[in-house]
Amino acid sequence: MAHSIVALMTLAGDKDTGFWSMLILLAAGAVILVAICRGLVEDWIERTRGRKWPTASAVIDVVSVAFIEDDGIPSPKADLDGSHFKATLTYTYKNPDPQMGDYSRDFGDKDEAEAWANSYRGESVKVHVDPTDPSRSVLRNEDL
Repeated sequence: MAHSIVALMTLAGDKDTGFWSMLILLAAGAVILVAICRGLVEDWIERTRGRKWPTASAVIDVVSVAFIEDDGIPSPKADLDGSHFKATLTYTYKNPDPQMGDYSRDFGDKDEAEAWANSYRGESVKVHVDPTDPSRSVLRNEDL
């Protein structure tokens, strides 16, 4: 896109084409940098969220796979660009009242998503429960 704007400005004969070209390229670079940093921060939050919370035993009761259509918005994670399948594990636990939570993972292939989800149906897992709000929990990747 930046190249198209630069090409149009060059054809228009603008004297400040070099300045505007540099400005457009810097803006595009800033957008890319923000997307990369956002992805890194999201990954860090996901890896650390709830790791020091107390744990409770949970059972994966429901598994599902949904087709997620490409919304046309580029993702900061390249492996999520385009349509994909979201496999979701829904679990229940008591702390002290019955609670529910879920964990999702994205796949490019429906059969792979279904096989992964079905492999956890009925399994017991350890979930991390927010001590200030027992209705909030996290099933961490390393606890699967």
